[in-house]
Amino acid sequence: MEGPNNPLESEAQVRDISRRTLLMKIGIGLNALVAAAIATPVIAYVLGPVLKRKEYLDWVDLGSLSNFPVGETTLVNYRNPFTNSWDGDTANVPAYVRRTSDTDFTVFAVNCAHLGCPVKWFKESQLFMCPCHGGAYYADGSRASGPPERGLFTYGLKLQKGKLLINAGQMPTLQNQAGLGKTPCSGGDASVKPQIVARIEPCPGTDKSTIG
Repeated sequence: MEGPNNPLESEAQVRDISRRTLLMKIGIGLNALVAAAIATPVIAYVLGPVLKRKEYLDWVDLGSLSNFPVGETTLVNYRNPFTNSWDGDTANVPAYVRRTSDTDFTVFAVNCAHLGCPVKWFKESQLFMCPCHGGAYYADGSRASGPPERGLFTYGLKLQKGKLLINAGQMPTLQNQAGLGKTPCSGGDASVKPQIVARIEPCPGTDKSTIG
């Protein structure tokens, strides 16, 4: 008859405990991997604006200066320099290039400053028009009418060896331009900044009573 201290029974109990411990550790490890997989994109989304720096920007070639006639506004497309191979056409970003003299260029973001809808340039009326909520901008990008409280956003640019280059990689917005120490207003007196850049407010010189 087997006694209470049977060595075979004790060994079986030890093996059972070891097996349960191993399975528990494997379960904890798998749960940790799942939690990390779920948390990583969430953390990246939350901290993304904080972690982005000037280095995220890059100079992108928009083409030869001869492609942009003086006195005209031209729609161009450039490839976002920070993309993945599977991004396809979503990495192609439109912008408007305005040339007023041999060396005077302005490159506007295509997005309306109200809610980001793409604006369209109408040569006949010399206006940028937003199809979503009726926002309108003059040829120099300043606000003409409608919901937007400021002008179109603009890219930093430079002329180099007969080429037009813009500082691209992230869309120019009030938050991004203010963070880079740039004047967030286009059109009018660009040397004066709004007092508050944490929210969208009219640019200096804008008559608030005319804002729709």
